[in-house]
Amino acid sequence: MSRYLPVFPLGSPLVPTQILPLHVFEDRYRLLMETLTAFGSSAEMGVVMIERGSEVGGGDQRATVGTVAHLIESERLGDGRWVAIFVGSHRFSVERWLDDDPYPQAIVEERADEDWDPADGPLLDALELSVRHALSLAGELGEQVGGPGFPLSDQPVVAAWELCARAPLGPLDRQGLLSAPSRHDRLLLLDRLVRDATALLAFRLEGR
Repeated sequence: MSRYLPVFPLGSPLVPTQILPLHVFEDRYRLLMETLTAFGSSAEMGVVMIERGSEVGGGDQRATVGTVAHLIESERLGDGRWVAIFVGSHRFSVERWLDDDPYPQAIVEERADEDWDPADGPLLDALELSVRHALSLAGELGEQVGGPGFPLSDQPVVAAWELCARAPLGPLDRQGLLSAPSRHDRLLLLDRLVRDATALLAFRLEGR
């Protein structure tokens, strides 16, 4: 089902379940915050990764798969800037971009999660261990990626996204996970990416 959605392009993608703190200072996004906090608003926007260009000023090239973000807390500062916290909800695909006036906006098709396949349970369990191990290694290197002791949902659909959000990966890898055609493909990709990240972290630790 297609619908209109205001969009906030960023240098990194947002995945479902991920928390997104924002400091909003551009005039166009200040106006977006006014829209999101208005009475009767759905308080949601889309977040897409900027593939080429800058977060400030427009003229960027954007990914076509993003995440709907729900506003959960916001405050308007005395000088008109905003601080806000969003949480990623579910994916969408951009069908067409509209004019960036007054801010980026698009017609999108929302993409619901598939039902959980119990056959993926062992892979999910193994990924939990792998992601926690990778985070532990990253912590030893002093990287600010969050510790390995995070709580994981007992709902496997949610837990799968939480592992994608927590894994110590770069923006392009995370966008690849977001764009995967199926959950099984996503879990297989996450397994490969975390293995690669773990090997690199271990190498860096040996040479430290």
